[in-house]
Amino acid sequence: MNSEIDARFHHRRSRLRAALAAGALGAVLLVGGCGAGDASDAGGGSNDLKASAEKGLVDEQYVPGDSAASAAPADAAKSAQDRKKAPKPGAAGSHVIRTAELLVEVRSAPQAAAAARSAVEASGGLVASENTERIDDRHESSNLVLRVPQDSYQEVLRKLTGSGKLLSRSSNAKDVTEQVVDVESRIATQRASVKRVRELMDKAEKITDVVALEGELSSRQADLESLLAQQSSLKDRTSLATITLELTEPDAPRKAGKDDDPGFLDALGGGWDAFVTMFRWIAVALGATAPFLVTAALLLVLWRVLRARRTARTAPAAPKPEPETTPAP
Repeated sequence: MNSEIDARFHHRRSRLRAALAAGALGAVLLVGGCGAGDASDAGGGSNDLKASAEKGLVDEQYVPGDSAASAAPADAAKSAQDRKKAPKPGAAGSHVIRTAELLVEVRSAPQAAAAARSAVEASGGLVASENTERIDDRHESSNLVLRVPQDSYQEVLRKLTGSGKLLSRSSNAKDVTEQVVDVESRIATQRASVKRVRELMDKAEKITDVVALEGELSSRQADLESLLAQQSSLKDRTSLATITLELTEPDAPRKAGKDDDPGFLDALGGGWDAFVTMFRWIAVALGATAPFLVTAALLLVLWRVLRARRTARTAPAAPKPEPETTPAP
C-alpha cells in the first residue's frame, strides 16, 4: 500500500515539474521574441542612422584620386545653400554711412580749428587730417577732415555750424545694412568652407590630392581675407561719420583768383622761368657733349700735326742760288 502511494506521489511530482518546465520555456520564448522584435526595430533604426551618417560622410569626404576642382562646384552649391539658411546677424540694427561738408566763415581760422579739434576729441572722435594755409599776410584758411561717432554726429555738426557764418553745407546718409549683413554671412560661409577643405587635407593620402587641396585652400583663404577687409572698411565707415570742415576768414582773397587772366608781372615771371629753363637745358646739353667735343678736338689737333709732318717730308728741296758773276770791264 505504501509503495503504491509513493509511486503515485512521484508520478504527480514528475508531471508538476514537467508543467513548470514547459511554462518557464514558453515565458522565455515569449520574452525572447519581443526582445528580438525590439532589437530588429532598433537595428533597423541604427542601420538607417548609419547609412545617413555614411552618406553625409561621403558628401563631405574627399575621395582620393578626384581633383579639388571637381569637388569645388558641389562645395560652392552647398556654401550658397548655407548662406541662404544662415541667420542674418545684426538685422535688428541699421548701418548707415554719414558724410558732411561744411564751409564756415570765422574771424580766426587757427582758433576755430582748435575749437573744432576740441569738440571732436570730446565726443570720442579724431582728426583724420588738417591743412592750414596762409593766403596772404593777414588771412589764413584751414581744412579739416573729422571722424566722429555716429551717436555724436548731429551734436558735433551743430557745434561746427554755429562756430561762425555758415556759407555752405551738404550732408549725405547711405544705408548699407544689407551689404553689412551679406558680408557677414559670406564670411561665416567662407570660414566653414575653409574648415571643410582643411578636414579634407587631413584625410587625403596622396601627394597629388594634398597639392590640389592646398591650392584650393589658398584660393578660399584669399577670398576670406578680402571679405574681412570689406567688413573692416564697412565697420569703420559706419561706426564713425566723416565731416569735412573748411574754415575761411572774412575778406580773404579767393583761391580761384590764381586762375584769373595773367598780368605783366605774371608774364615777366613766366618769361624768366622759361629763360632759366632754357639756359639750364643748354648747360645740361653742353655737359653731356663735353667729353665728345674734347675728344674730337684732340683728334683734330693730332691729325693736323701728322699732316704737317708728312707734308714736310714729301716736299722737294729748294735749289741753291748760283753765285753772281760780274762781267769784266
